[in-house]
Amino acid sequence: MKVKLVGSSVGSSQIRQHLTSLIINDCVAVDAGSLGILSPVEAQRDIRHVLISHSHIDHIATLPSFLDNVFQPGKKPPTVHASYIVWESLNDHVFNDRLWPNLMRVASEESSFYTPVTIDSEVSFAIENLTVTPVAVNHAVPTLGFLIEDDSDSIIVASDTTTTTRLWELANRKRFRNKLRGVFLECSFPNSMAWLANKTFHLCPSLFVEELAKIKAGPGFETIAVHLKAGLHDVVVSELQQLNIAGLQIGVDHGEWHFGRK
Repeated sequence: MKVKLVGSSVGSSQIRQHLTSLIINDCVAVDAGSLGILSPVEAQRDIRHVLISHSHIDHIATLPSFLDNVFQPGKKPPTVHASYIVWESLNDHVFNDRLWPNLMRVASEESSFYTPVTIDSEVSFAIENLTVTPVAVNHAVPTLGFLIEDDSDSIIVASDTTTTTRLWELANRKRFRNKLRGVFLECSFPNSMAWLANKTFHLCPSLFVEELAKIKAGPGFETIAVHLKAGLHDVVVSELQQLNIAGLQIGVDHGEWHFGRK
């Protein structure tokens, strides 16, 4: 299984994340913060499914431009998977003919911009040779993390969360645990801002390591820290590295990981 972090620093080699999008096996995206600025546009057209974790702007910012970029009359559009509450937010506040055209209204029967699918926590579904299990996590708005698996491997994309429980309970079940290869886990703030992490339902390094301890993973398990606030990146990285977490990596723009049996 291949996972790439989409760059969000246009015209720069900056490694810091400003927006959030991951691409799995070149065809499934998790969130659309920077998806619509992925270059070249042909790479955007390879995306057949988009999983939206929640409605915060850094996770949906370029969804409208992505759908505009990949639209081809008469061709099958990408499928966008989101919870009922996210669809409500997108329809009321994004695709409302004020911020962006109501794409369902302007579509014709022959040419639509996207296929909307409503997903629910702990209801698995299959796409592109993957099985996806959304799981509710603990964030300021209703948010889904994702357990993503193929025949031999599985990964966790935890999305935005503070301390949570159910995601790890399911990940530790035999079905996932025996082939669990890695987790993409957020760490937004340094420990000195634990008060802000708590108020905004995010993690800092001291909480990050406590969440990792809840995962029953075998040797070779990789931990990728993501969602580091760009202006606090260096101090968060320093604090994470001081924890000496086995297999820890810092997620950077354009980073790429391959998960499979070693």
